[in-house]
Order: sequence, then structure tokens, then C-alpha cells
Amino acid sequence: MKLFQHMLVASASLGLLAPISAQASNIVDIEEMSSYVRRSKKKSFRPDNKTFINQVSENTANLKGNSVDLEDNKFEAGSFSETTTFDGKAVMWIGTVDGGDEIGESEKTSTGYTYTWNLNTSFTGDDNLYVRLKTGEQGDIWKNRSTYHIETKDNSDAFEMDKMWYTFPVGEKITAFVGPRIENYYMYITPSIYKPGALKSFKLGGNSNFGASTDVGTGLKYETDNGFGFATNLVDKGADGADGIFAPDNALKWDTQVAYTADRWHVSGFMSKARNWTSHSYNATQMGAQEARDSVGYALRAYWMPEEYGTNIPEISFGYDTKSYGGVSVAGNTTQANSYMLGLTWKDIFQADDRIGFAFTQPLAATEVQGGGATGEVDPQVWEAYYSFRPNDSMEIIPAIFGGNDVFADNQDDLFGLLVTSKFKF
Repeated sequence: MKLFQHMLVASASLGLLAPISAQASNIVDIEEMSSYVRRSKKKSFRPDNKTFINQVSENTANLKGNSVDLEDNKFEAGSFSETTTFDGKAVMWIGTVDGGDEIGESEKTSTGYTYTWNLNTSFTGDDNLYVRLKTGEQGDIWKNRSTYHIETKDNSDAFEMDKMWYTFPVGEKITAFVGPRIENYYMYITPSIYKPGALKSFKLGGNSNFGASTDVGTGLKYETDNGFGFATNLVDKGADGADGIFAPDNALKWDTQVAYTADRWHVSGFMSKARNWTSHSYNATQMGAQEARDSVGYALRAYWMPEEYGTNIPEISFGYDTKSYGGVSVAGNTTQANSYMLGLTWKDIFQADDRIGFAFTQPLAATEVQGGGATGEVDPQVWEAYYSFRPNDSMEIIPAIFGGNDVFADNQDDLFGLLVTSKFKF
């Protein structure tokens, strides 16, 4: 199917989605997961005990195909904590990628979705137990490193435990994290304010140095009143395996951040030390990714916000990454790789709470190889542009285009995509 036909299909699908907005009501707009610690300052749906239990039973039964009666497991009225808040999100998208066949995927129009529940519970008023249940499915094009959708979750419709960790204060200015399912970047001081409209490549100011791995982790975050902050954390991908925590062959990642945050700007530096790490591929070429190798990475992040929105002056987010690899790899023997990203966001331009976003990145690409000489690396570039608007307080629609040149392994890997994403928050 030609790209023009794909565009017609995607546009028609948006027309089908838009009327749904009229059905949504009385739903709270909740921040994204990385800002969950601020939820105590926002309104949040606090479900009736019986209603919540019945909803859990109904949805779990529908997703698993089995009958689940939680009341048989002694969940009684009054037993659900009054300090627990609940919110959720359903996301659906449809799109097409011209050039998808060049990266081993399809050019046909395809869809995807995720469905998420978030539960936050405080036991002392200062601590928080966070649990996320999530399911999702999508076409393979939306989980390729060059076209990875920002909302992608691939677990074949199983409604599963996706995240779980506990935070508590240590003194007045230190927050401690510990949990069996956490990623390093949830323990950072927020490094970027650019919100991707299509691709995960642009998360965290360029998602090449940080990667992602949900497993056993712990960390500390120190923030002062004058803006200075410090964070350090460790995730072990094999800690819950047969060999136990910190086993010699486990994949480990230790991140440390030093930051300064003012009212309208932020700057921070990172050091990431990894062993056997496998998650560098959200924004990287084949030679830049170098999976399952030891590495030391350094990153710079900065952002700036204008005094007021609704003008032609955008928010600006910037990221730069450099990574050194040890050992020998079959994928080019890369010893050094670099990446950078620039993101711009204009808010409240046509109506309240809308966003125009544009971002550009050079994915992590090899700059040095073992033995010296030419790297043979391509000249990768990836970009996205989108418009986000809200038909009502609980629904967001995001038409987007994105593209790239030489995105993976050779100069034939050129892409252009059209995408429409709809989000429903409750």
C-alpha cells in the first residue's frame, strides 16, 4: 500500500476516534508516571471498596479469560486502605511507516494499544508504595528501535505487574527508593521536560545513554531548597534469578546524577556504569547500541522554560551523551559512541493545554572502533513533529509525523511515518 493511502486510512481512523471524546466525563488529568511522587498535590479518584474490587474482578477476568472473585479471597468492605489512590490510562494508536521494510518491518498500516492502572498508597503520609498494572499489544513496527512508540508495551494482552517500588524519606531532604520492579530513570531528578509525541527515542532528552530495564533496584535522591540535587541508583537485571543479587554475570547499571534546578531552567550531569547491559537500543544505530557489553557513559541534560506560554517562544530541552565500551563486540567493535538531542515545545498556542512539539536527534553512533581507523558508521538522524490537543479534560489526541535518515545500519535505512495517538485518562 502506498504511503498516501496509509495517510488516508490513518486520517479516517482519527475521525472514528474523535466522537468517543463526547462520552468521557468527570475524569482527572494525572501527570505521567515519572512525576508520580507529586500526586499528593493533585486530585485523585479514590474508589469505593466494593466498586474497586468488582472492577478488578471484571477486568482481570476479561483480560485473562478466567473467572476471578476477589471477595472469596477475603477482600471486604472497609479493608481497602483509605490512603490508596487509583488512576489509569488507555492509549490507542494507528499509523504507517514508509521505509519500514528497510529495517525489517512492514509498511502496512498497523495499530497498538496499552491499558494501565496506577495505585499509590501512603502509610505514614510521607512514604509511598507505587504499583502499576499494565497490558498492551501492537504491530512489530512500533517496537523497532527506530520507530519505537512512546507508549509501546508488548505482553500479549496479559494484565501483569509492570512496576512496583516503595519510597520513603531519610531525614528532610533525602528520598530512598527500593523495589522489585523499577528502572533507573524513575529515581532521577527530572532531567528533561520534552514530552515525545510519537517516538521513545526522545524520552529523557534522548534515550540512548539511559536505556531501560525493569527489575530489582534501589537508590537515593537528595534535593535542597536552593536547587542543588544529587541522585544515585542501581538496578540489577538478574537479582531475582537463580544466581542472586550482584552475581558475576548479572546485568547491572549504576547511575549517578548531579543537578541544579531553578524556577525556569535545569542542568544536570550523569555518569552511568553498566555491566553486561542490553538496553541501549531505543535511540542508537547497530554499531552504537553494542548490547551485552560493559560501558561507562556520561550525559548532559538541560532545559529552559519561557516566562509565559501562548507565545512563539518554546520550551527547550537538550541532551548530549557519550559512551565508552570495553571488550570486543561482533557488531563493529565499537569503543566510543556519541549522541545528541534537541526538543522544542510550544504550549497553549491555539487553545488551553495544547502542545506543538518538534525534536531532532542523532542516535548513539560509533565514533571510534577497536584498532582505530574509519568506523564505517552511517550518519543517522531522527526527528518528530506533533500537535497535541484535548477535546475534553480527560482525552488527548496527538497527530504526529516522524522520519529519519540512515537510522540503523546503512544509508538505505530512511523512514517517514504518520501516526495518530489517542489517550484516555481516568
